[in-house]
Amino acid sequence: MPPRAKRAWQRMLSGRRLDLLDPTPVDIEIEDIAHGLAFVARWNGQTRGDWPYSVAEHSLLVEQAFGQITPQAPAKWRLAALLHDAPEYVLGDMISPVKGALGNEYGEMDQRIAEAVHRRFGLPAKVPATIKRSIKLADQVSAWLEAIEIAGFSEDEARGIFKVPRPEHCAGLKICLRPSAEARKAYLDRFNALIDKT
Repeated sequence: MPPRAKRAWQRMLSGRRLDLLDPTPVDIEIEDIAHGLAFVARWNGQTRGDWPYSVAEHSLLVEQAFGQITPQAPAKWRLAALLHDAPEYVLGDMISPVKGALGNEYGEMDQRIAEAVHRRFGLPAKVPATIKRSIKLADQVSAWLEAIEIAGFSEDEARGIFKVPRPEHCAGLKICLRPSAEARKAYLDRFNALIDKT
């Protein structure tokens, strides 16, 4: 009898089965993404507050920062910023040192899922380099704010680890801590507002 193949799919609450090794857009639903991200904690849960700081909240903050960095960007690129960590709804949020230790396999899986998510919602599989850089910059703004406001880093310590953002990129941005159900709703609401404009 041949060895049984390892299961490489995740069952979603929508009933979809997402193949992690060969994801297809048809198996991706925004409700699954929003739910998963709202229940995945950033910083491995090592944040101040009464609720975990979720990847959904982080994604909302990155999309806001992206809007400040590139105010003329069309809605489709703001949507790409909101979805920048979408693969974490099935892969979880790993801190950078762990990702580095895992090697290329994790990055390749993340990329395949990201491309399927983009195709599902009408975005190009690969985002243009200039947009990708702006989303990365917005992600760095978010990481800096999170580090010093809720993850226990002093500003001096954070300066040695994280990119220090320009003040205008942080202006008015606020960390939001709330129950997962509220984070899920906020993420879905923002997604729907953006998808209607793309």
